[in-house]
Amino acid sequence: MTEPLVAVRSLRKYFPITGGLLKRVINHVQAVENVSFEVHEGETLGLVGESGCGKTTVARLLLRMIEPTSGEVLFRGRDLSQLSGRELRSLRREMQLIFQDPYSSLNPRFAVKDIIAEPLVIHRVGSHREISRRVEELLELVGLDVSDGERHPGEFSGGQRQRIGIARALALHPKLVVCDEPVSALDVSIQAQIINLLVGLQRDLDLTYLFIAHNLAVVKHVSDRVGVMYLGQLAELAPTPELFANPTHPYTCALLSAVPEPDPFAKTQRIILKGDIPSPINPPPGCRFHTRCPQVAEVCATKRPEFREIAAGHWVACHHYS
Repeated sequence: MTEPLVAVRSLRKYFPITGGLLKRVINHVQAVENVSFEVHEGETLGLVGESGCGKTTVARLLLRMIEPTSGEVLFRGRDLSQLSGRELRSLRREMQLIFQDPYSSLNPRFAVKDIIAEPLVIHRVGSHREISRRVEELLELVGLDVSDGERHPGEFSGGQRQRIGIARALALHPKLVVCDEPVSALDVSIQAQIINLLVGLQRDLDLTYLFIAHNLAVVKHVSDRVGVMYLGQLAELAPTPELFANPTHPYTCALLSAVPEPDPFAKTQRIILKGDIPSPINPPPGCRFHTRCPQVAEVCATKRPEFREIAAGHWVACHHYS
């Protein structure tokens, strides 16, 4: 098997909590705890889970927007934590981010052409004429008119703004694009247009996606594999058809049971999870899901389950499958 484009190894991120007059560290938010996965070139890896489970933190760690507490992020076999200066700057051109909010992610004072050209200017790619030509090419690529480059973000709808954000992310010909809930802030009718655009761009430009979302139907449509996160940890990771046909972790089963079924005659059983999500400041011992799990056993409260492969490409962290 070929070397993955991205390899995440035992990644952890703890955010300190300070208190008192001296602002000493009194505790930590365990946002990401021992997460490992790979993203292969040309594929889309979906990452799902409830709000606050650590999906966006993983994305920011992967792009080295924040520093990990421990663990590794390898891009083309190179550890990002060991790079600095010119090496890191060069590698950043190959990794780009599409933000969740198409409103706050665009500078309202900039014309659209300047927003899209900004990565090219920062990385000093091309002459002024070449940059202008590239901006026009990107506007057409995402379904906007060349004349739209003279306008400002406030003159566009949410879907059009997200197209501008996508154009900006593609300016430097990246290999990896992290899509941080790129359609969650859009109307349902516009979501389909943006999703189809992303799928088409991946096919035409040979892109690799890490696709973060809440909507399982969207993730099923765009992803080759899906990882399910709960309270900072990966609960399950499998090829998309396998995950949706044969979910094994109780949390994954609960999530999938909440997906609306278009067939009115289909018999579905909704799994209602009891209790609230524990605090990442003081997560429960053992399996972090055991306080809400309908299949909890005595071992779940004391021993952390190993994230292990139970079938080809199908990984799960649950004592029932150990």
